[in-house]
Amino acid sequence: MPRFVKKNLCILFKYLGDVAVAVPAMRALKESRPEDELHILVAEEAVPIVRHLPWLTHVWGLPRKRGRAQLRSSLPLIAALRRERFALSVDFVGNDRGAILSLMIGAQERIGLIPKRSFWGRKHCYNRPVLEQTIPSVDVHESERHLRLLQEFHVDQNANCALEVHADDTLAHEATGLLEPGAVIAHLSTSQPKKEWPVEYWRALYLKARSAGVRIVFASGPSEREQALLEALREIEPEAPMLGRVSSLDLYLAILARARGFISGDTGPLHFAAGLGVPTLSLFAATDARRWAPLGEKHCCLTGGGCHCSGHAHICSHAEPCIRTLKVEAVWTELQRLLQISAQRSL
Repeated sequence: MPRFVKKNLCILFKYLGDVAVAVPAMRALKESRPEDELHILVAEEAVPIVRHLPWLTHVWGLPRKRGRAQLRSSLPLIAALRRERFALSVDFVGNDRGAILSLMIGAQERIGLIPKRSFWGRKHCYNRPVLEQTIPSVDVHESERHLRLLQEFHVDQNANCALEVHADDTLAHEATGLLEPGAVIAHLSTSQPKKEWPVEYWRALYLKARSAGVRIVFASGPSEREQALLEALREIEPEAPMLGRVSSLDLYLAILARARGFISGDTGPLHFAAGLGVPTLSLFAATDARRWAPLGEKHCCLTGGGCHCSGHAHICSHAEPCIRTLKVEAVWTELQRLLQISAQRSL
């Protein structure tokens, strides 16, 4: 008689970087229940981040557009998920979309966060709700906070919180043609302009690196606003090498995997690079580095002065934005240290 295998589901609907940061908790859940299947449900655009994780049984991608429900295209997927008869579902984010999907999918046990402010019916979407205020948010990394959500299920609270992302090996040849060996990628854009290091600072860093024989290649996100940052840099430094718009997230991950190092502000690609094992240098000011900067010896972080903006503001209106307090000389010094660490670890 075939053995009955339990199935568990992780639900993650937020920014792409948030998906990468939750991977350690999902891995710890799998390690605590090695005989169970582990599935994950993410927005369609986030699938490449988790598609090649070897310990996941199945990745489900839900079509969506921000601010609009794709009900017609989502219902068949929800029906398929219901047929899996999950024993457990974990909504790591606790937003409205994840809560409603948890209820519709109908796992036997449904765990999810209940924020201080949420729609009135959210508590009925889970039968194992966790109040957000019971999970520490100060001096605790986000990956560790995700582990706290699973503590009732005997998941190791001291589990390894190193990020994990795998690139598509079939794209390695194409990636080789786009990034030369030994190059450091500098990613200019973030989801919020207030977190972006000024373009003129990137130019000054590039000139220092070029003089020292360190090759920096610049990249940015796919939106018109993000690509405009590359154009602004090209105007003041025409010789700076740039990736330009990459055709897919799968290909960008394959390119990142080839990099000697990675520099950026607080953005998704920072977490992708860390998960791929690339040494990173992160520039933090408007957000909390203790909560979001990559963990581990091969990851360096610089933090700027105190932020004067609301956490909900995308653009800084202060006379001296906090991100500008990170000076070029300090970033260059830290980059040299990062590359030395990288060279020592590769011996």
